[in-house]
Amino acid sequence: MGRIKTKASITTEKADTIHPGNEFLAHLLFHRGITNTSDAHDFLDPDYTKHTYNPFLMKGMKDAVARIKKAVENKEQICVWADYDADGIPGAVVFSDFLKKIGHENYFVYIPDRHYEGFGLNKKGIKECVEKGARLVITIDCGIADIDEVSYARTMGIDVVITDHHEPHDILPDAVAIVDHKQPGCDYPFKELCGAAVIWKVVCAYLSLYRDNHDVVEGWEKWLLDMVGISTLSDMVPLIGENRVLARYGLFVIRKSPRPGLRALCAETNIDQRTVTEDDIGFSITPRINAASRMGVPMDAFLLLSATTDAEAILLSKRLERVNKERKTAVATLSKEARKKIKERSNDSVIVMGDMSWRPSLLGLVANKLASEFKKPAFLWGVDGDGVIKGSCRGGGGKSVLEVMKGAKEGSFLAFGGHKASGGFEVSFDAIHSLAEALHLSGLTVLGNGTNDECMADMSLSLTDVHKKTVELLSKMSPFGVGNARPVFVFENVVPAVVAKFGKESNHLKISFRHETGRVVDAIAFFVDDLNLKATPFAGKLMHLVGTIEESSFMGRREIRIRIIDVLEV
Repeated sequence: MGRIKTKASITTEKADTIHPGNEFLAHLLFHRGITNTSDAHDFLDPDYTKHTYNPFLMKGMKDAVARIKKAVENKEQICVWADYDADGIPGAVVFSDFLKKIGHENYFVYIPDRHYEGFGLNKKGIKECVEKGARLVITIDCGIADIDEVSYARTMGIDVVITDHHEPHDILPDAVAIVDHKQPGCDYPFKELCGAAVIWKVVCAYLSLYRDNHDVVEGWEKWLLDMVGISTLSDMVPLIGENRVLARYGLFVIRKSPRPGLRALCAETNIDQRTVTEDDIGFSITPRINAASRMGVPMDAFLLLSATTDAEAILLSKRLERVNKERKTAVATLSKEARKKIKERSNDSVIVMGDMSWRPSLLGLVANKLASEFKKPAFLWGVDGDGVIKGSCRGGGGKSVLEVMKGAKEGSFLAFGGHKASGGFEVSFDAIHSLAEALHLSGLTVLGNGTNDECMADMSLSLTDVHKKTVELLSKMSPFGVGNARPVFVFENVVPAVVAKFGKESNHLKISFRHETGRVVDAIAFFVDDLNLKATPFAGKLMHLVGTIEESSFMGRREIRIRIIDVLEV
């Protein structure tokens, strides 16, 4: 049975040196490593000018900008080759908007089919680029590992500029320019940008030199931060440093954005665009962008986000909604199958499973569910449309899937890549039989053995603390996500007045409490079975509740409530 451990309180004197006059915020900041007033100010009020870096600090940026300028001057055909997820697709919109803004109409966007082409560059797509007369391919959120494909493109008379944020391998592609802040010799101070942010940096670099050539007003590039914000919040990059600025300002732009596609998406998902939050992005916007590629139509997401008319945007948003419902059904089926298999190897250091009938494009979602539920990395594989075994992996319990894959015995993978939180891999039919054992052994070395079933909360609160002032203070710390987790609170010795399941399949949980003032406080858990609650709540029975505090505005109804993380016996 897990127990609660709350982080130690700080003294009033120490609190005043962090955030004068507010011990609640000071406590939360202190346990995020923010221990003085200056750092607290920078964290709570990130500044666009002060906290973003010169794009030319990135290795390869000068060469990338020079090649783009040459293509623009010579009116060359450009292929914008983007990854198929909610990082690459918004990144493609960023660069497409930029090319249109500077008057370069001679370009096309290529997003590979997830099931039949897979991640990154491929020769089939490069041949299509040749047929369309492309002289330059610019990658977004991919390319850093595509050595053979870049060489092939060059033999076909196509230059390649790679913009990526994934970890490079020992050998880099022979591209005209590589802009990836994780490559050796790159002095860029912040190493955690997403792919859309990297291509946005390329746009910023180009405009800093040639803005006047194209009559682009100072600051126009900030309007692109709606797409950068979506990608930053979608791609599991840590929301610290420069990412915090891009996510915060990205949300500001989204709330004001005139994009028909964003307006249509918000309307379709019952989101008030004026108050969009990171949760709205993560639970409503991102899944629909990703559903397009998972179900075979990635260009629909790009066309929606780049739509110029409301009629086009509404049509595409409804199409994505249908696709997303199909995706939900498919993922639910796969998750059920996966949980059955997991019991067979429950003691392994990592979760590894697959099936020849599983579709790789859906496995990242299932892996994420399992990694979150079982608090350890999850590796799932299936077979793509070309008969290749491919998989997705997600980190659980803060562990790096990339390190686990690196530590597996030689020959375990045909290819692999990604970053700490997520990745992908290919495996031969011979090696698939020993993959689980190889990753389990690597996991023991990389992760260590044993599990920690202890729940760490930021602090203990009373139900009377669940009110608007607390929400306003917490909002100063947003946006929340990887690297800046939403604060977790424990409500000790509370007694539910009502406990009820709801939803079409009764898979959500609502616990209502009535505290001494007579006010009712609700606690909500969606897909409660995935949480593996340590105790079952009952009306009238004393319990400890662990959760976060949030304000919901679903269907225009504002409600301050607790989002349930766990329930413990007293």
